[in-house]
Amino acid sequence: MSSLKKFFANEDGATAIEYGLIAALIGVAIITAVGVVGDELTNTFTEVSTELKNAN
Repeated sequence: MSSLKKFFANEDGATAIEYGLIAALIGVAIITAVGVVGDELTNTFTEVSTELKNAN
């Protein structure tokens, strides 16, 4: 019975899972930010390219 209590009281695995979830959320945030910045950068370069073509 005492080993069962120790098993349920052990929080090492829960801590590792929490760190894993935090890392996953940070990864999702980075991917989202890079996607948004990438789209904006593409739009900016497209506008610059259009303006340069029209300048000639």
